[in-house]
Amino acid sequence: MTSVGLIGYGTAGKDVAAAILGGQAGDTRLAAVLVRDAGKYADVSLEGCRITDSEEAFFACRPDVVVETAGHDAVTRYAETSLQHGCDFMVVSVGALCDQALYDRVMASAAQHQRRVLVPSAAIAGLDRIAAAAQGPLERVTLTTRKPVKAWRTTFAEEVVDLDTVTQPTMIFEGNARESSRVFPESVNVSAALSLAGVGFEATEVRVLVDPTIEKNVHEVSAKGLFGEVRIEVQNTSSPHNPKTGYIVAMSVARALKNLSSPLVIG
Repeated sequence: MTSVGLIGYGTAGKDVAAAILGGQAGDTRLAAVLVRDAGKYADVSLEGCRITDSEEAFFACRPDVVVETAGHDAVTRYAETSLQHGCDFMVVSVGALCDQALYDRVMASAAQHQRRVLVPSAAIAGLDRIAAAAQGPLERVTLTTRKPVKAWRTTFAEEVVDLDTVTQPTMIFEGNARESSRVFPESVNVSAALSLAGVGFEATEVRVLVDPTIEKNVHEVSAKGLFGEVRIEVQNTSSPHNPKTGYIVAMSVARALKNLSSPLVIG
């Protein structure tokens, strides 16, 4: 049985915990959840799981894999530490790895300790196809992200467009994936995942729009290369608790965890 340590207990973290406890993540058990202030969760009961704000107590539970759902700072703080403790590290906030120095350190630590960094598909689709296509020349990889107004509140988008008056799809960013991950650290993690699967941060083209005509978060991936061409569009249903997070994030984490013990792995 795979022992799981979870970092963060926000919207995505709660959904991941529920998936594990509900048996949707294969032969896994939730050993511990690491939060900033355990006192806030005194009334939360997770069967057989310890909620703690102590890093020492968290790793004392000896998880086989640590799942991060707590944002870029958590990746910076705990990725290398998890690997050093002999854990695989599953990262949801993939945009943190646009920091090349951090990426290099994490990869070096994974190699040194013979552990893995795992990137679930989360809000995007087609990473398996892009990763396979990257084995041959890839001419172009482009991501276009469109989200409704509610998903852009309290983000950089408010500095670019008046969210109270916008009436038509409006471009708020166009550039490469490294730049987009820095500008939208919580909203464009998909561009980082796509970059790692394909042609890298600098060569992955990204466009981001505020779109008041839609209700769901939409990501469109297009790529062309030796393999042929592909165009994939996904429309993600947002969590009612946080419009920046889709249900599919926890679902993809659960599936990635299930793959660790499943006799059948697809993709």
